[in-house]
Amino acid sequence: MSKRVGTEASFAIADAVQLADVDVVAAYPITPQTHIVERISELVADGDLDAEFICVESEHSAMSACLGSSAAGARTYTATAGQGLELMHEVLYIASSCRLPIVMNVSNRALSGPLNVWGDHSDVMATRDCGWIQYFTENAQEVFDLTLCAFKIAEDPNVLFPVMVHMDGFNVSHVVEALEILEPDDLKGFIPPLNYPHPLDPNRPVSMGCFGPPVIYTECRKAQEEALRPTKQTIIKVWKEFGEKFGRHYNPVETYRTEDADTILLCMGSFSETATGAIDALRDKGVKAGLIRLRLWRPFPFEELRSALSSVKNLIVFDRALSYGGPGGPVCSEIRSALYGARQRPAIVNFVGGLGGRDVTPQQFEQMFTRAQEIIANNLDIEYEMIGVRE
Repeated sequence: MSKRVGTEASFAIADAVQLADVDVVAAYPITPQTHIVERISELVADGDLDAEFICVESEHSAMSACLGSSAAGARTYTATAGQGLELMHEVLYIASSCRLPIVMNVSNRALSGPLNVWGDHSDVMATRDCGWIQYFTENAQEVFDLTLCAFKIAEDPNVLFPVMVHMDGFNVSHVVEALEILEPDDLKGFIPPLNYPHPLDPNRPVSMGCFGPPVIYTECRKAQEEALRPTKQTIIKVWKEFGEKFGRHYNPVETYRTEDADTILLCMGSFSETATGAIDALRDKGVKAGLIRLRLWRPFPFEELRSALSSVKNLIVFDRALSYGGPGGPVCSEIRSALYGARQRPAIVNFVGGLGGRDVTPQQFEQMFTRAQEIIANNLDIEYEMIGVRE
């Protein structure tokens, strides 16, 4: 039976990795991810997790080691954050191109400079096109549940892609919360043994990731894209199975009080929970406000998003990263693109905030609704506005 405990989200991830019975963990410590791998290393050292823990000299080496262990058919895990994610950047593409089912938790962190260890989404946005399945969590319970799901998704024979599970650094990673921790007996049958179909074998030597000249490179990229997009159906299936088994349900796009909403706010990550307070306050004032949580980032949930926004008049997109010299926030750019061909498109307003770990309060989310109405009513030519900038 599951047990209700109070624990830090990073430790909850370590518990999920232990329950998944991983074979190899290769990682390098970096704030705010360090508590995850510290805890996992303790589990291995104490004999509570029968796995090989590889202490590497950098995140680039961590992901490189993961390539080898996963290609050999071992259940493989790592974790990182911010600058570490960017240091392993070039290796991320190899993991997805070689269809290696590695699972990685990312404690999202702002990128330098200036040096900042607190959370925003600049690191994930810099790696959004690396070919990994990627989704967001809001709290300790979600990151525990969806880390478990990540192993089942990644290793499904119809998927075989690496999975990145995101949580906001500090806002989630270092917060102690009450959550339901599953026991090994609870998971029987949910995560089957890994049966990687193409393990490296000294008796059958092969080459992987070889030189790809122009005559084949385009076809390789096309094949990878056509393989990644259908994984959404397996992701949905696994989340549905988890919900039926454990009572906690997850979807690519999740809504809150949107049934009759005129204006909807779209968020990703832990600030979605903060925003629900603003939605409730606005509803109490008679404002028809609603919230969309965009959980699945890659593959992008086009159909689910368009369906959720099919009748809304106005859409506010809140970004925690800035596309320098571009139209504002990268999430808003993707939302605008996804809705471009829709029969009925809402008026879209983009706000950027929460950079480098700065708080965004429910009152500021309420102010976004007021300001969005001003921008739309007056047809102001504004690409985006930043929230909470000191004058």
